[in-house]
Amino acid sequence: MHRGRVAMPPFNFEPNWPDAPRKSKFYPDAENLPLPDAPPPADATVQAGLDAPGEPAAGFTLPLLGGMLRDSYGLLGRRLGVQANTDMAALPQYAYANWHRGTASGGGLYPCSVYWVSGSSGPMTPGIYYYANPQHAFQRLLTGDVTERVRRALGDLPLPEGTDQFLVIGVKYWQNAFKYNSFSYHAVSMDVGTVLQTWRMWAQAQGLRIEPALWFDAAALGDLVGAGGDAEGVFAVVPLAWAGAAVSRPAGNPEGELGDDPAPTVRLRDRERSRTVLHFPTLTKIHRATSAHAAERPDPGALAAAAALPVPADGERITLPAPQPLDAGIRATLRSRRSSFGRFEAERVMTAGELGTLLAATATANLNGDAGPAEVNLTKLYAYVNHVQDVPAGSYEYDPRAHALRLVDPVPPGDFLQRNYFLSNYNLEQAGAVVVPTIRTAAVLDAVGDRGYNVVNATIGAVAQIFYTASAALDLGCGVALGFDNISYIEQLGIEQTGEMPLLIMLVGHERRHPADFRYELV
Repeated sequence: MHRGRVAMPPFNFEPNWPDAPRKSKFYPDAENLPLPDAPPPADATVQAGLDAPGEPAAGFTLPLLGGMLRDSYGLLGRRLGVQANTDMAALPQYAYANWHRGTASGGGLYPCSVYWVSGSSGPMTPGIYYYANPQHAFQRLLTGDVTERVRRALGDLPLPEGTDQFLVIGVKYWQNAFKYNSFSYHAVSMDVGTVLQTWRMWAQAQGLRIEPALWFDAAALGDLVGAGGDAEGVFAVVPLAWAGAAVSRPAGNPEGELGDDPAPTVRLRDRERSRTVLHFPTLTKIHRATSAHAAERPDPGALAAAAALPVPADGERITLPAPQPLDAGIRATLRSRRSSFGRFEAERVMTAGELGTLLAATATANLNGDAGPAEVNLTKLYAYVNHVQDVPAGSYEYDPRAHALRLVDPVPPGDFLQRNYFLSNYNLEQAGAVVVPTIRTAAVLDAVGDRGYNVVNATIGAVAQIFYTASAALDLGCGVALGFDNISYIEQLGIEQTGEMPLLIMLVGHERRHPADFRYELV
């Protein structure tokens, strides 16, 4: 929170770009199994992905799973737009090609690892598979049904009868730490929330449910998928309802053991590209602290004590127009999502309806699962308005119940926003608005312990992914950034006593017309 004022070690750190790691794990000895791809139906819209789910559909199939993975984490094409980011000079070179995908990421495509643990009800040989996103393929890492070990690691989590399909999200820290060093855990744990939110929207848009688990025996699952120790962490498990699932467990094998090996694990290891891998004590301490008691799932209502505080009743208010439905298709929207990087143009103002639609959609962010019931909202939204029709420039607090803005400060915020931003890739005053989500981090930690840090950041990541997706559905430019003085925002908003912490800023507005842009679609 104070890194804008007090430098974080290691001091004067510079990434070694020629020795950077790959952006996904590479298993040279694993078999590649290309994935089929089922496009969502025409009525699978962004709005359907945000609305409360109705009666769930039959379940996932392999084409549906392939479609969800491609639209969320698959590489969809190459982009090269003239913009204000500092890496522009390198991007025309193929080795530094700027690929795009549907899910946002903190600072580039430095991804999470996605594993599929499949049991006997699945369409493929039971085992553990890694999603190789450049090839849109599964790589088989282990053969045999080990889903009973996943169920044991999940402890008392209630699962539908017959569940034996699981997605496991891990993070290989060096893939992000080579650039962000000690700060990397903070950034990449938000990435976990972005992919979970993409999956939730994609699945919900066609009647499927995603309810992640963030509490489980992290050490046991890490060992199982070959991600044990301090180099990689396991952050979430997503049980999948599978169409036509009928699990039959082998007689005399109640613990899911394979042959004479009582604890089968992935023995294949990915091949590291970097010749030098650095280790950061702060990153390791956070990993160990958040993993130590990961199997001790809190009571279902524990997070209610950390819910966002109600909006005060006093103060001047502006009622926003009713939110418009986001009827764009979920696949097309995810594929059009991108970061604006300085393309904003204040000459074309946003409408109050566009801002209200964005705020209403983003306020629905919630991981659900064992991270808290849907009615417990951990986040609050503030809006710094620069150029929005019928909304005077100033700082506002969003009241989702009344769908209204409560005035915090009538001073136009452009100067404040730019003075408290550290990078040169955005002119924040040119954005129509800058939306800031806050969360009561200390209250979350008090309620559920150190594992709550993952809940905090994953929730903020989910907020960012909805904001990006809704902006694309409205044909608005969007950008999300972490390089700002958090403490100045706390002081300016007057929230020193509430415990609310602003963890990122989200810019939205119209982009300049006819930008120089290159775009090549892979699929």
